[in-house]
Amino acid sequence: MPLNIEDYALIGDCHTAALVGRDGSIDWLCLPRFDSPSTFGALLGENSHGRWLLAPTDPGATASRSYRGPTFVLDTEWETEDGAVRVTDFMPIGDGRADVVRRVTGLRGTVRMKQELVIRFAYATALPWVRKVRGDDGLIRLLAIAGPDSVVLRGGPMPRADHSAGFNRHVGEFTVAEGVTVDIVLTWWPSHRPHPTALDAQEQLDATMSWWRSWAGPHDPGQSDYAEYVLRSLLVLRALTHEETGGIVAAATTSLPEQFGGVRNWDYRFCWLRDASLTLEALLLHGYREEAKNWRNWLLRAIAGDPDDVQIMYGLAGERYLPERELDSLPGYRGASPVRVGNAAYSQYQADVLGEVLVSLEKARQCGETEDAFSWPLQKALLEYVEENWQRPDQGIWEIRGPQRYFTHSRVMVWAALDRGVRAVRDHGLDGPADRWAKLRDTLRDEIESKGWDDERQTYVQYYGSQHVDASLLVLPQVGYCDPGDDRMLSTVSAIEKDLLKNGLLLRYRTETNVDGLPPGEYPFLACSFWLVEQYARSGRVAEAKQLMDRLVTFSNDLGLLSEEYDVAGHRQVGNTPQAFSHLALVRAADAIDETKRGGLQR
Repeated sequence: MPLNIEDYALIGDCHTAALVGRDGSIDWLCLPRFDSPSTFGALLGENSHGRWLLAPTDPGATASRSYRGPTFVLDTEWETEDGAVRVTDFMPIGDGRADVVRRVTGLRGTVRMKQELVIRFAYATALPWVRKVRGDDGLIRLLAIAGPDSVVLRGGPMPRADHSAGFNRHVGEFTVAEGVTVDIVLTWWPSHRPHPTALDAQEQLDATMSWWRSWAGPHDPGQSDYAEYVLRSLLVLRALTHEETGGIVAAATTSLPEQFGGVRNWDYRFCWLRDASLTLEALLLHGYREEAKNWRNWLLRAIAGDPDDVQIMYGLAGERYLPERELDSLPGYRGASPVRVGNAAYSQYQADVLGEVLVSLEKARQCGETEDAFSWPLQKALLEYVEENWQRPDQGIWEIRGPQRYFTHSRVMVWAALDRGVRAVRDHGLDGPADRWAKLRDTLRDEIESKGWDDERQTYVQYYGSQHVDASLLVLPQVGYCDPGDDRMLSTVSAIEKDLLKNGLLLRYRTETNVDGLPPGEYPFLACSFWLVEQYARSGRVAEAKQLMDRLVTFSNDLGLLSEEYDVAGHRQVGNTPQAFSHLALVRAADAIDETKRGGLQR
């Protein structure tokens, strides 16, 4: 059975990522990309669905783990009765290959280690042909091939075939003494190509450490009380960014449930324009100008073409067709089924997305980024699309799988799109029909204030005609629609606290209202609680902001990673992990608290 979600660490090479359990087992790895079929899929089933275990044989062994500074090089130190070892797990960056390196270093005495390798390509549907081969160097390695996929295991004693568990696996044991280092490297490559050469583990470790430290260099923690959480969050965003295409996946996993045992299981290994836009802002505000520029270019490439064809999400390389299907080969995380790959939301209309894109590009202008002959005409085309479609209902920020509605958050984001068009012309001297956009923007505000407001409850509502609230209403002051201390905003916050707080954390909305067309039930969505921190800080409730923030950061695991939701009663993380949206919201919340010390935030 897979571990609790918080018991997994992330390692990655900015092409894909692996989840390494506290027990020493890699239970999730898709090769060679984030969105490739799994090679190790035990996270969504059992050991027989693929894993790579490396740990002491001593059942009483205890482990502690940490990243080496601002990197994703993971050290796990094991203590046994006979000694201690360190297992260093990492994926080399920049070598153009898909490698996983596991280095075992003897620290004290002698430790007997065990290894179990179960390779299952294609979401555990392809049983590979596995054999031992002798290379030109005379060393034995393990070779596994199935269809288009191949992996080779090199270094250390090679495990032997074992069928006693009822499925095909390779197991082995070896002893590590103090001062001894054993490197084991697994490499993936397309089966039709020649075998890749062996790598130098020490050289790649040094290069990978240097790469991560260099990337983290521009970050200035200032006087922040949450500097380590912010830096780790920025690192997570980089780790989830594909090195070649620039696309950021929403999470490294698919189908980790939003409700244990339930059906709210989605594939998050794709690139949402919303996440990309928020990432652009976060990087700009934390000194990553070059990365922010690359992000802007990715955004512009992704949405280039006919605005009528803009999607809310894309594949890593801009793929547009992301059909959703259910897998029978994986039973799901602790039985939560179905397991889904692909995401049907790619075909939804979500009116807020272009607002998020245009808000982030305005932020880039404020930070000194200049428009070129391509970028501003494209934004003008998007604004023309907004003008033509501003009256359409949509599925909203939460990708509702029920009827389209006029969601208040979406209407505000359409307002924000028009507002940023006006600012581009009037504040930055770009060409465009600012007066026309301003007139439509003001018309939309009148509509929102009339139809998106409930006089009886004194609150903005989830959608026109509803009396329910939604945590996304906390975004209204974030995009400058109103002041955080505006009377209507403050009374909306009161309604959100009354309706959506559960064990001190915010739900997205009340699922029992059947607004999303799915069975009710989910846990508090971490990003929403971080939004509440931001609202508290900006509206003068600084002590409450810090109190909630101090609690939220404790929901990170021991390595600073956050999933999508949190189960307070069960003291466990919930949903896909690590979740870009959670880390983005953490950065915003920390910034809002820090800015109270400096006298406010520009919106």
